[in-house]
Amino acid sequence: MSAPTTPSSSPATPPPSRPAVSEREAREVAEAAREQHWRKPSFAKELFLGRFRLDLIHPHPLPADDAVQRGEAFLAKLRDFVETRVDAARIEREARIPDEVIDGLKELGALGMKIDPKYGGLGLTQMYYNKALALAGSASPAIGVLLSAHQSIGVPQPLKMFGTQEQKETFLPRCARTDISAFLLTEPDVGSDPARLATTAVPDGDDYVLDGVKLWTTNGVVADLLVVMARVPRGEGHKGGITAFVVEADSPGITVENRNAFMGLRGIENGVTRFHRVRVPAAHRIGEEGQGLKIALTTLNTGRLSLPASCVAAGKWCLKIAREWSAAREQWGKPVAEHEAVGAKISFIAATTFALEAVTDLASQMADEDRNDIRIEGALAKLYASEMAWKMADELVQIRGGRGFETAESLRARGERAVPAEQLLRDLRINRIFEGSTEIMHLLIAREAVDAHLSVAGDLIDPGKSLSDKARAGANAGVFYAKWLPKLVAGPGQLPTSYAQFRHEVDLSPHLRYIERTARKLARSTFYGMSRWQGRMESKQGFLGRIVDIGAELFAMSAACVRAELLRAQGRNGREAYQLADAFCHQSRLRVEELFGRLWNNTDDMDRTVVKGVLSGTYAWLEDGVIDASGDGPWIADTTPGPSTKENVHRPIR
Repeated sequence: MSAPTTPSSSPATPPPSRPAVSEREAREVAEAAREQHWRKPSFAKELFLGRFRLDLIHPHPLPADDAVQRGEAFLAKLRDFVETRVDAARIEREARIPDEVIDGLKELGALGMKIDPKYGGLGLTQMYYNKALALAGSASPAIGVLLSAHQSIGVPQPLKMFGTQEQKETFLPRCARTDISAFLLTEPDVGSDPARLATTAVPDGDDYVLDGVKLWTTNGVVADLLVVMARVPRGEGHKGGITAFVVEADSPGITVENRNAFMGLRGIENGVTRFHRVRVPAAHRIGEEGQGLKIALTTLNTGRLSLPASCVAAGKWCLKIAREWSAAREQWGKPVAEHEAVGAKISFIAATTFALEAVTDLASQMADEDRNDIRIEGALAKLYASEMAWKMADELVQIRGGRGFETAESLRARGERAVPAEQLLRDLRINRIFEGSTEIMHLLIAREAVDAHLSVAGDLIDPGKSLSDKARAGANAGVFYAKWLPKLVAGPGQLPTSYAQFRHEVDLSPHLRYIERTARKLARSTFYGMSRWQGRMESKQGFLGRIVDIGAELFAMSAACVRAELLRAQGRNGREAYQLADAFCHQSRLRVEELFGRLWNNTDDMDRTVVKGVLSGTYAWLEDGVIDASGDGPWIADTTPGPSTKENVHRPIR
């Protein structure tokens, strides 16, 4: 398939080169994109401020009866489909989801799970959408990614939240049944620093003209519709800034130049897409000029919940395989599960799977209710689930021993059960990078966690503020901290009778008291850090990361306890749920105490010294004695705007 012809019309002005951006400018762009105000309560935000607001999550919110009926009916159809028509081994072997499988998903309505029925969708809640993704992803992770990228961050979600009525009527019916969508933000030289975004959208009459290159466009190879982030230059009648557009994937000037291949998720359709003088009607712009990043971040607040759902599915599968294998495999006269070294791993997998499902379901139901601001909860769920799922998969490989390292095809060939444990490990690895790497999530959550402090004292540590601004900020901070700090001294966590409603055959009330006490300790630690480092706080990424990880553990413990009580009250394995929650909380508390210890006793300063030495070449002698097997080529591909010179590998599925 040859590259498309170049449109005859040209943009009103030539596209600018990649913008040169200072560190301060990059921060300002990121700050402008985040939601500035808290209009609704947030359990996690309160947790970081030292306030354990159990009332925000308990009793556990529940879906409406009609939502349950609709969701369960679809799950039954989806289960039958993936059990009878999906060959996971074939997808892994051929590195492609067969067209007939994608056609079947379309017929089933899986492309429109979250789309309102008035536009032809199924109208599932976030809770059941995530359950469907977990089910589909357990059959083949590539299918889970296809459906998630299309609906969680592709065209449907941003249009649902920010689109005009005309845009919804035009595009949502297509997305619900026939058209696959993709989200295009990342560029070869732009990842989590969108201030350097180089793709441009130059106004020209009633159109915008797009030029640039996008990388890692999940679904981009097969997409019919694209959400594209591009920079509009400021000019007369144009505010400018990073802006979102819905773009027809077969528009003249669009070339999918490469279908990327990865260590895992081999069936995903991820590519490199070039735009050369691509005309997009102004009517296809989502929101106003300059709102693109805010639209992307707001979309991700709930869109990120699809990733924890896949992690829950992975944990459930790890537990099943660990249980069956460890009972069948004998070592030194008894099943390996009965050896403490292996048993500890199984206990970790079981307890963590319970907690991850608790976190995901709680955050999903909170998103459905829309009573709370879940921007931190969604981010914590993504961060925590991606890290813990990877550890569970790694432990499963260890439990399986050599068979864990062996491929499913090899196991099958020599007559054993084809368990794809090593594939799961490869597939899950990307989750620590997808939709915000662990490191970026730490910074994003930390920014929200210290928002209250920056709101009252931010001007004190801003070198760009005047003395009068600093004086005013100092007065405001004094009032805030005079009221806030005394509340961190004592609380219900110090009363042995607190949270008695969680005291049954297994007593979870001590864990809830621990969460309350530890939330106050976490808030005090954050305050001490800000007092110590002030304006340098943002550079203390190790400290901030540990603060966030402690908050994530407290959130997971809270969710696990609340879920256990819900299941007990419903008569659904309540005793066992309490046992799992108890085990998880004990394991989590050990991790929390270690993290607190590392807040102040760590190698952060020493690490910075070593890094400077590495980058300066001081330790280059340490690299002697090996061969670099890397191929030739630049570290980052050339993205100079212009027509494509490559074959167009775009292959819409019709």
